[in-house]
Amino acid sequence: MDYVNLGRSGLSVSRLCLGTMNFGRETSEEDSHTIMDRALDLGINFFDTANVYGWKKGEGVTEQIIGRWFAKGGARREKTVIATKLYGSMGDWPNENLLSALNIRRACDASLKRLHTDYIDVYQAHHIDRSTPFEEFWEAMDVLRQQGKILYVGSSNFAGWHIVKAQESARRRHSFGLVSEQTHYNLIVRAPELEVIPACEDYGVGLIPWSPLAGGLLGGVLRKTDKGRSASEFITKELEKHRDKIELYEAFCDELGEDPAHVGLAWLLHQRAVTAPIIGPRTLDQLEGSLRALKITLDDGALTRIDEIFPGYKTAPEAYAW
Repeated sequence: MDYVNLGRSGLSVSRLCLGTMNFGRETSEEDSHTIMDRALDLGINFFDTANVYGWKKGEGVTEQIIGRWFAKGGARREKTVIATKLYGSMGDWPNENLLSALNIRRACDASLKRLHTDYIDVYQAHHIDRSTPFEEFWEAMDVLRQQGKILYVGSSNFAGWHIVKAQESARRRHSFGLVSEQTHYNLIVRAPELEVIPACEDYGVGLIPWSPLAGGLLGGVLRKTDKGRSASEFITKELEKHRDKIELYEAFCDELGEDPAHVGLAWLLHQRAVTAPIIGPRTLDQLEGSLRALKITLDDGALTRIDEIFPGYKTAPEAYAW
């Protein structure tokens, strides 16, 4: 396993991040624990979760599953860089969502309890909160850092200009600022190339792509349907829009002799600012298969061919102006 620093921080994380969104929903607790144990065996030390995962309001199901895994001991907590998120609703009362100082304080304490730990490595805003000024956000996060409850702060689903506002607000406070941004980025969704990636590069923010395989669309969907496997409603609709590109992509992957899912992950690992794509395995086989992406080297010719199939963007404003 290769390790890189998360953004401009000194924190070393694996080039693949274990996403846990399926834990407790599609993957049982027993299987989730097995996957996390195997991830550590494979050298994956970077795990991502959120207080809303498990999708039972207020319960933090996935965090609880991870917490019970930490509680087994065996240096599981010490070996893991745990990143969790807040923003989504954890109750029906005011101030049980978004990024107010009050919710940040309460949400952090609740996550710590569920995770059976006394600190969170990377505490992330799950979305931009337009109703809370960054001055309030950073004051609350700085207090948590001073208390030793969190070590680093990250964002998710921020636009480029949100990253700039966040970093400049942190600079005025002499705070460390964001070390990471989780963004929706894959061969289908390349809009982050316009401004999010340039902002991350300029401010030393590590990019953590979520949905790296476009919800399964880049995972060899045509191969699977040809073998009689049914596709979800989402995949069926997306395939209607992108069939021509997916056909070309899977044919190119056949030329490479590689699985489309592994090529999609490998492509992200070749992109600027990317620290670690989030993989969300439902099974042990899916987890172990993902490691193939680390061994795939895409030369300039292969990268150009992929860009011809899935055209990307130049950096703004050159993407749309002289």
